[in-house]
Amino acid sequence: MKGDLLRKELGIFTFGDLLEHFPIRHVDKTKVDTIASLTHNNEYAQVAGKITSMEVLGEKRGKRLVVTLQDGTGEIELIWFQGMSWMQKALQVGQQYLVFGRLSFYMGHPQIAHPEIETFTAQKVGGKNFLEPVYPSTEKLKTRGLNGRSIGKLTYALLQLLSEKDLPENLPDHIIKQYKFISRFDAYRHIHFPPTEKHYAHAVRRLKFEELFYAQLRLGLIKSTRHRFSRGSVFGQVGDLFNTFYERYLPFALTGAQKKALREIRKDAGSGRQMNRLLQGDVGSGKTIVALMLMLIAADNGFQSVMMAPTEILARQHFNSVTGLLKDMPVCVKMLTGSSVTKERKAVLKACEDGSLNILIGTHAVIEDNVVFKNLGLAVVDEQHKFGVAQRAQLWKKNTIPPHVLVMTATPIPRTLALTAYGDLDYSVIDELPPGRQPINTVHRSESTRPQVMGFIKEEIKKGRQAYVVYPLIEESSKMDFENLMKGYEEVKSFFPEPKYWISMVHGKQTAAQKETNMQRFVKGDTQIMVSTTVIEVGVDVPNASVMLIESAEKFGLSQLHQLRGRVGRGAEKSFCILLTGPKISNDARERLKIMVATNDGFKIAEKDLEIRGPGDIEGTKQSGLLNFKLANIVQDKVILEAARDAAALILDNDADLGMAENLPVKNYLARQKGKTVWSKIS
Repeated sequence: MKGDLLRKELGIFTFGDLLEHFPIRHVDKTKVDTIASLTHNNEYAQVAGKITSMEVLGEKRGKRLVVTLQDGTGEIELIWFQGMSWMQKALQVGQQYLVFGRLSFYMGHPQIAHPEIETFTAQKVGGKNFLEPVYPSTEKLKTRGLNGRSIGKLTYALLQLLSEKDLPENLPDHIIKQYKFISRFDAYRHIHFPPTEKHYAHAVRRLKFEELFYAQLRLGLIKSTRHRFSRGSVFGQVGDLFNTFYERYLPFALTGAQKKALREIRKDAGSGRQMNRLLQGDVGSGKTIVALMLMLIAADNGFQSVMMAPTEILARQHFNSVTGLLKDMPVCVKMLTGSSVTKERKAVLKACEDGSLNILIGTHAVIEDNVVFKNLGLAVVDEQHKFGVAQRAQLWKKNTIPPHVLVMTATPIPRTLALTAYGDLDYSVIDELPPGRQPINTVHRSESTRPQVMGFIKEEIKKGRQAYVVYPLIEESSKMDFENLMKGYEEVKSFFPEPKYWISMVHGKQTAAQKETNMQRFVKGDTQIMVSTTVIEVGVDVPNASVMLIESAEKFGLSQLHQLRGRVGRGAEKSFCILLTGPKISNDARERLKIMVATNDGFKIAEKDLEIRGPGDIEGTKQSGLLNFKLANIVQDKVILEAARDAAALILDNDADLGMAENLPVKNYLARQKGKTVWSKIS
């Protein structure tokens, strides 16, 4: 019965699962507090005394069991809201008990809700040679007598039955010696029942390294297998299309970072193995031009390319940008989206199949089964975190030899996150902006300064510039969001009355055609102000727009604020981002706004975002399945992660098949673990 509960409530199926149900903290249980000595400074308390009364109070949801315990110096209330009848049967008035739990005070009186409780004898306290673990449990388990202390007893009993041979080493000797690790057996003993805090620290360091080392090793094995065995189309020559574009039509000189990324990508595409590369760079760093040059190399070698974007707006922007750059060149570029009309769609599908089309740009419509290519050699996926793994995998099936995959993101990824979530991809970074782009001046203003903010926007419009006003979007269909936007639109109109000023509005309730019309009015300069929800986060390129006003900026995440800010600063003129907030904002929000004002560097912002929100919340990483570590934290354990990655890389460089005697512990451990973990390829 208790076994079933452990399985259902905590996912503990095996002895191994129990060993890896790690304590959340340790408490020195050799000390018993007197009730009179308890203060607000005590987070936890352990007291011993006699139960003097026990009664059920309240009704319905307010029903609770209240037990009074006295120790000669005072009394404390013990309270249960669940499992009351079970506890009433288990406890006796007049009996001595040892009680442990989180302390709180009500009307100045100490109390513990749902404490750990057991009958008391003097032998219960003292004589222990370890700090007692506190385990995560659930209310259901506690009411069945399986609280944190009971789980501790089970774990202690299990460890008494185990020896070193039951927990064999899974790290090579040279790594254990290099990092002065304790044995694996001692690490498991001391993470549960450490004699001292120092023993606990050594155990945690060893097990965190192990966790990160195997994550890196598995990713490395996926990557090295792909490098050795996955065939890819060979882009063997740089031909006329690439050279003509580079020499005659390239609108600006490439930055050093763009050239480096292009070299890395060209080397991959010419190797005869399938490329699987992440290209990350800040907003406006020039990723699209790098992707376009690779598509021209593909065409030079007789291959077709496809570029997939998450929204119709972004797909159209890419299409307009690419066709504009290639307008004087013999390259056939077509677009395919969900709203493509039947006649146009048929022409595109025919051109894909007969090979007359060189580049197809579109939304997820490009991965539909009826889109058949004659010879697809390259798939470029933009803003990859907006696509699921299964959607991207559809592109692989579009040719007998899987096409090269270039995944692009404008949300810079901190190195620690890239190593962990994207370790099975090769990746290139464009970490410098093209010359001539000025940093955007970002300021934080409160609601009380709205008239001055609007006055500033008027001055910019007077100079011939344009402005965005963006409202938060919680849900695309949310009635409240829509009402807030309409209210905001009316407020903007009150500051900028027609016909002196013209305003475009874009939101999720409009049809694709309405959105497009309103966007185009702003792009052409027919309107000076664009009022919008976050649908314009990506995909609008208006060099003349110099002001981005973000309403209720405290409601946005850091990466979203940075993406929105990237909509301005695309021309030669000085640009501004104004973060407007209400009078009361949380400390977290204040921290985000402070960073935005302090830097334009997307990589610094991403690091801070990772710090504030933690890895589990970062957009797009959850699908990797690689961030659910039991102990390690990729922000706090950056040093251990780097060491684990280097150790794993060194082993795979020298022994990709793990055939050497010194790597036998690693090979054996992987064999024992096979099938226990899902490691998804991210491509």
